[in-house]
Amino acid sequence: MAPGPFAGPQAPQATREVNTASLCRIGQETVQDIVYRTMEIFQLLRNMQLPNGVTYHTGTYQDRLAKLQDHLRQLSILFRKLRLVYDKCNENCGGMDPIPIEQLIPYVEEDGSKNDDRAGPPRFASEERREIAEVNKKLKQKNQQLKQIMDQLRNLIWDINAMLAMRN
Repeated sequence: MAPGPFAGPQAPQATREVNTASLCRIGQETVQDIVYRTMEIFQLLRNMQLPNGVTYHTGTYQDRLAKLQDHLRQLSILFRKLRLVYDKCNENCGGMDPIPIEQLIPYVEEDGSKNDDRAGPPRFASEERREIAEVNKKLKQKNQQLKQIMDQLRNLIWDINAMLAMRN
C-alpha cells in the first residue's frame, strides 16, 4: 500500500519548532475567539427565560441550553489552548532578559521629533507618566480650592439673601 500524499511532509512539520511571533499571533486569535464565544454566551443568557416554573417553549429552552453548554465546552477548550500557547511562549522566551515595558517606549518631543541618543538621553514613558501624575495631583488640589471658594460664595449669597428677606 502506497503512503498517502500527506505522509511525507507531516513528519518534518511535527519536529519543526514554531517561532514565538507565530505563537503570539495564534494566542491573539485565541483571545479573540474567547471574547467572541463569551459574547455569544451572554447573548444566549440574555435570551433565555428565567427558571421561574413556567414551561413555555421547552423545546426552544432545551435548544438554547444545549447551545450554551456547547459554547461553554468550546470556551474551556480555547482557554486550554491559550494556556498551552502561553506556556510555550514563556518556554521560548525563558533565556531573555526582561526589560521593563516603560523603557521600550521612547518619548516623542512636542515638536514632533523623536528624542534620540544623539540629542541627549531619551525621556521614557515612565517619566512622562510620573510627570502627568504630579500635574493631576496639583490640578485636583486647585479644583478642591475652587470648590471651597464656590461654597463660601454660595454661603455668603445665602446669608445676604436671608438678611434682605428679614429686612422686608
